[in-house]
Amino acid sequence: MRIRCGVLSLAFVLFTRTLCAAGPAPIPIKVVVVAMFEPGEDSGDVPGEFQYWVEREHLNRVMPLPAGYHPLRMNDQGVLGILTGIATAHAAASIMALGLDPRFDLSHAYWIVAGIAGGDPADVSLGSAVWVRNVVEGDIAHEIDAREIPADWPTGYVPLGKYAPYEKPMETSPGMVYTLNPHLTDWALALTRSTPLADTPTLQERRSHFPQQAAQRPPFITSGDEVSAGTFWHGAKMDEWANRWDSYYTGGKGNFVVTGMEDSGTLQSLTFLANAKRIDLDRVLVLRTVSNYDQQPAGLTAAESLAAQKISKYGAYLPSLEAAYAVGHPVVDELVAHWDRYRDRLP
Repeated sequence: MRIRCGVLSLAFVLFTRTLCAAGPAPIPIKVVVVAMFEPGEDSGDVPGEFQYWVEREHLNRVMPLPAGYHPLRMNDQGVLGILTGIATAHAAASIMALGLDPRFDLSHAYWIVAGIAGGDPADVSLGSAVWVRNVVEGDIAHEIDAREIPADWPTGYVPLGKYAPYEKPMETSPGMVYTLNPHLTDWALALTRSTPLADTPTLQERRSHFPQQAAQRPPFITSGDEVSAGTFWHGAKMDEWANRWDSYYTGGKGNFVVTGMEDSGTLQSLTFLANAKRIDLDRVLVLRTVSNYDQQPAGLTAAESLAAQKISKYGAYLPSLEAAYAVGHPVVDELVAHWDRYRDRLP
């Protein structure tokens, strides 16, 4: 009897230790909202990409993320917000930190990257919103200084492994093009296409300096490609490069519309996390809203225009932040309100 009691006591101790070691069950997450920069506090001051989501989605629960850029925020409906920090390295590291965090079950989560961007005036106007179809890596390349470019080259930027710009055949490598789930992107576009976007006298005045038909339109919602690069580039010549770079790497199927500084890093981490069965890559959306044109208006040089592109002087800074929330929120709301439908089945 003593031996039996001792065995039972030992079993109970081991069982208790196992439960304690396992800790609480992971928190199931429905939607992750990804923002990239915030100039001050998360609420109550000059907003960045995170603030409207924090305030309006009531992301009141603050959770530390020591291995990432910024603490996480969450609401009671299963919406989790992350601020990654600016540029590719910050984004990749922060997303990986979240993806490997044992506190969260992200296996069914939808991801919405929502941030501002420069826009190609041939395709969009200030304050417009773009659901991204392809994110094309813009940093991985060879480069020659502009003062040493051969006379017959259109750019000093050369695809990695090639000897001249846009040399054929194009040979892509993992991480150069991230094609988002087209069905999910089409669904998000259809759901939000009629969302009203604010037009203001300031936007009207700014776009009057650009002759392109799309640039003249009031803000609208569309889809297209993003070139993601850690370098903040600007100017008509760079816009020409981005269009050709996108076309080159998508085999002529894509169309460059917006810039970005983080999304290739975010998608690289999400791809690795999907390989590890931590997340579902088919549940990722990227939304970029146009805070400025990616090139100079008539009458200015690229350098003069760049000097005016400080955040506080973006022609559509606040309207683009409003647009990111106005267009992204209906998607979040639909997913959360009908979670019984979308948890196990994509839209």
